[in-house]
Parts: sequence; C-alpha cells; structure tokens
Amino acid sequence: MMSPSEETLYGIQYLRGAAAIAVVLFHAAERTGYHFAIGAAGVDVFFVISGFIMWVITFRREPTPLQFMRARIRRIVPLYWLATAVMIIGGLGGLFPNLVLTLEHVVASLLFIPARSPSNGEIWPVLVQGWTLNYEMFFYLIFGSSLYLTRRWRLPLISALLILLVLYGAVSDTENVALVTFTRPIILEFLAGMVIGEFWIKGRFPSAALGVALVAATLGGFIYLQAARMPFDTLLCGPLAAGLVVGILAIEREWRPRRIPVFAFLGDASYSIYLWHSFAIAVVAKVGASVGVHTAISFIAAASAGILFGVACHYLLERGLLSHAWKRQRSAKAPLS
Repeated sequence: MMSPSEETLYGIQYLRGAAAIAVVLFHAAERTGYHFAIGAAGVDVFFVISGFIMWVITFRREPTPLQFMRARIRRIVPLYWLATAVMIIGGLGGLFPNLVLTLEHVVASLLFIPARSPSNGEIWPVLVQGWTLNYEMFFYLIFGSSLYLTRRWRLPLISALLILLVLYGAVSDTENVALVTFTRPIILEFLAGMVIGEFWIKGRFPSAALGVALVAATLGGFIYLQAARMPFDTLLCGPLAAGLVVGILAIEREWRPRRIPVFAFLGDASYSIYLWHSFAIAVVAKVGASVGVHTAISFIAAASAGILFGVACHYLLERGLLSHAWKRQRSAKAPLS
C-alpha cells in the first residue's frame, strides 16, 4: 500500500478544480450583475488544501529548505509573472483604462510584497487575483524555513507563529501594509490544512459515511450564507472550507475514488484557470453589456470563457513552462508539484 504522501488524492484534485471554477463564477457574477458570493470561498478552500499538501508531500521525502523554495517558485512564479506582464502591457496600451501603473507597485507585485494599488487604494497587486499568491508565498517562506527544524517541532512552532500574528493583528492599529495583510485570520487556513495533514498521516480520520455527512453539512453552510446574503469572511468560510476538505479526505481514504479524466484535468488546470480567467471574463462581459445581451446569457458566456481561456493557458503556457523548469531541475532530490 502507498503511504499517505505517495497516493494520488483524486478527491483533493477534484476539489481544486471545483474551487477554481467557484472563483470564476464569483468574478463572472460580479461583472454581469449577479450575486454569487459563495464562489469567493474557493480561495479559502485553496488555502486549506495548500497547507494540507505541503505538510503531506514533505512527510516521506523531505526536501531541504532551498529545494522546497525552488520548487514553489518554479510552480508559482513564471506563470504569474507572465499574467502580470500581460496586465501591464494592456494597461500601457490603454486596454485597462482604470489601471494606474507605478514602478513601485509593479515591483511589489512581482516580488509578492503587499502594497496599496494606486488605482483604488486597495491592497492588491497589478493582477488583482494575485493577492492570494502573496499569502501563498508568505506561507511557503514560513514552511520552508521550518524545514531547518526537526519534524516534531514544525507544527507547534508554525502554529504559535501564525496564531501570534493573528492576535497581533487583532489588537494592533498599525497601518503597515505587510503587517495588515499577514496578520489577518485567513492565514490560519494554512494551519488548518497542516493539522488536517497530520491527522491524515496518522490515519486518524472519520469514516466515509461521516465524510459524506460533513461534505453535505459544509456545502449546506455555504449555500445558507449565499441565500441569506451573509458576509463571506474568514471566520465563517475558514471552518467550512476545513470541514469540506476533511469530508473529502474521509471519503478518499475509505472509498478511494477513481480517476475521472475531465475532473482530474480541471484540477491540473486550476492554477491557470485562477490566474487567467479574469481576462476573458472582462472581454465577454463588456461585449455583452455593449450589445444588450441578457444578463443570464452574459453570465454563462463570461464564466464559460473564463474557464476555457484558463484551460487554453494551461495547455499552451503552464505545461510548457513547467516542463522546461522540470528539465532544469531533474537533479533535485525532492521535487514538489
């Protein structure tokens, strides 16, 4: 039997694809006049999954901190920089009239440093959805640094650090953008994923039947938040996202879902879908509004275009970039994906 760190977890793969599509639907709804706030919770699911995956894949074949960061940079940076470059070129060419570019903001965006956008004052990078990557890279830096420690100390010390950061954010009135960003409760979703990963490795998981009930309950919670127009903040979405991941993994452990090619592919393409979908949505929504297309049709068309464009970028860009990077890193002792 494969160890927990070597299994192909199709349930998690499918959930990644679903989370990416949820974000697409959220942005398509925003641009076409619908209310689909539930889709924003896809980010919370991503963060929990990220914490889980990092903890589990480093369990058996432990990389050095440098190997870990190289793998994470190789996975995240090339495609993000390319998408950001397209945004910058489009802004300089007048395609995004509301985009204000400054050298400081561009550099901060490329280096994953939180900064206020000169366009609207929000703490957003040039490519807006890149705000989540600021959190991802922050978590990777902490997690990679923890690899200098023996394994038994990592989870307690990372837990202490993240909890202290959130407590500081709760009592501080700092205006420092980095502190404001990295002391928000959303960082605890990575910790939740790591804790789930530890229970997964130890085999301490509920039955598949309880997993089904947990999935149903968490999805019901998200639907209730949507129907009641309640705020989708971390205090509500974080626990629901963690519960959803636990439920999927409980089903995975006992029933071992088979590979369904289309869902597995969407999981593979989830990063590209997340990065690139907004370009297609913006174009389709603008065209739909200009020609008076019914909002429902515009929403469906924008969401479909976002997903298809993300899939195309996965084929044409991500696979090529990552394939090239893998060839250059074949000698790494602990390659991560």
